[in-house]
Amino acid sequence: MGFQDPHIRRYVRASMAEEILDAETETQLAIAWRDHADEAALHRLIQAYARLAVSFAGRFKRYDVPYEDLIQQGNLGLMRAAEKFDPTNGSRFSTYAAWWIRASMQDYVMRNWSLVRTGTNATQKKLFFHLRRAMQKHARDESSDLPLSVRVAEELQVPVEQVEAMMGRMAGPDLSLDAPQGSDEDGRSWVDTIEDTDAATEADVAEKLDGARRRAALYTAVEQLPERERRIVSARHLAEDPATLSDLGLAMGISKERVRQLEERALARLTQIVREASAIAAE
Repeated sequence: MGFQDPHIRRYVRASMAEEILDAETETQLAIAWRDHADEAALHRLIQAYARLAVSFAGRFKRYDVPYEDLIQQGNLGLMRAAEKFDPTNGSRFSTYAAWWIRASMQDYVMRNWSLVRTGTNATQKKLFFHLRRAMQKHARDESSDLPLSVRVAEELQVPVEQVEAMMGRMAGPDLSLDAPQGSDEDGRSWVDTIEDTDAATEADVAEKLDGARRRAALYTAVEQLPERERRIVSARHLAEDPATLSDLGLAMGISKERVRQLEERALARLTQIVREASAIAAE
């Protein structure tokens, strides 16, 4: 697996070179972290299994999301696993962490794969990550007269209508409604073909106003953040072309991990600011 970014290459090599812990050492480190908040034990546990984040990230690269962000998401899952792991239940931390790493990456891929929001419940995840394989398998099977969507639904044990909906979403790339329908300069854009048959109702207007208020509240809340956190939130969540953790780290002279920490803190602050503002407005 080749990587253009030398920082990523170094990180991958370092992660894969870390020692592999035995079960007894895992348990000792996990207990030290859980019972005594031993950060050195946590650091060793995380370092030892960063290789899992690297390994899983390679499996998700085909979804065309930044590799370094996949690794960061895997590391978030790894941290979450360390927080949740019970070292007394007899299971290996590596096995437990693998589940959290995979789940974290799956959520990230589904959030960023398309402009069209894809659900992240268990059924949607199963469809998103297994639909193409199931379709290819049954497309080659000519022994059944059932529609492809029905056969796929039976194998994955999900409703047919959800299979058909996901097939439609994954059939092609996102297209802008402002894009022209044809190659001629005078051709209409796709948005011109959408007919609004209903006049705006009072409920529609109220909903739009409410959405505008929420957006205004969000931008007001962002302005209340410290400068670095405001910059990170704006670049990562409000920009048309979101920046990667690495890009922001280089621009700000800090590590990717520090950018991620500041981003998490900023989002927590935003949530609190918006809640307080909503509570005041409701009084």
